[in-house]
Amino acid sequence: MGCQCNKNQNEEELNDELIKKNSLEEGNELEQDQDNNNYDQKEEGLFGLTNQESIDPAQQGILNNENNLNNREEEEEHENENEEKDNNYNEEQKFEDKNRKYSNYPQKMLELINKIREDPVSYADIIEDSILNILEDQNEEDENKPKIIYKKKVKVALTRGEPAFREAAEKLRNLTSLPPLEFKNDICVPLPETEEEIRNPSYLKEHVNTLRKSEKIDVFFKDLVKIPEVSALLMIVDDSAKNPGKKRQAVLNKNFKYIGISSKFVGKTFIAYFTFSTE
Repeated sequence: MGCQCNKNQNEEELNDELIKKNSLEEGNELEQDQDNNNYDQKEEGLFGLTNQESIDPAQQGILNNENNLNNREEEEEHENENEEKDNNYNEEQKFEDKNRKYSNYPQKMLELINKIREDPVSYADIIEDSILNILEDQNEEDENKPKIIYKKKVKVALTRGEPAFREAAEKLRNLTSLPPLEFKNDICVPLPETEEEIRNPSYLKEHVNTLRKSEKIDVFFKDLVKIPEVSALLMIVDDSAKNPGKKRQAVLNKNFKYIGISSKFVGKTFIAYFTFSTE
């Protein structure tokens, strides 16, 4: 009996040793696998792949901050570019809209001028009614000149004011009907591209001299009023300090047969050129 017990005990001890050995081997294999995984992860991190554990957390924070800063700068740059494009588009669109709105200015001016020529007596009443729109109250900025306000859209400084209006109305009452003017595109003055050209006193004269080499032009002048009704009124009253009556004489000249009118907005400034011809 004693021998059998010792045998069983020996077998149990042997089994325990085998179990420990197997456990140890399995543990070594697990550690080896873990080492291999860690190495693979380190390899991924070294070559800039997806693993973030290979980068020091503090360094990662710096990189994140730099990335965020770069992203914000790129976003702000794109926003500024888009805003600049929008602003340019808005200015261009506004410019196109204004020119589209006043594109019929030449046609309306021709109609108004011909109505005045056809029935000057009736237009004399319109001139006298417009006296109510003259503002006499002045301040230092107005240089003591009266102004005409037309439907609160246009403000024009006058030289004499009411006396010039009444004189113009009287002249029209003494006129008879005149034949209409015919629009002639060949005598239209080319329009400027910049506001500096508008302010250049020689621009209009130089272009008229060029036109005169091929066309007959007797009288020419420019206008800066964009509303046809006001423009026509001021041409007939012609209350200007320089060459008063020149515009009225051109509009009401019975010998003139043709008129050229060109107009548009150049920047914020509206410009119109008028030419008159007998042939």
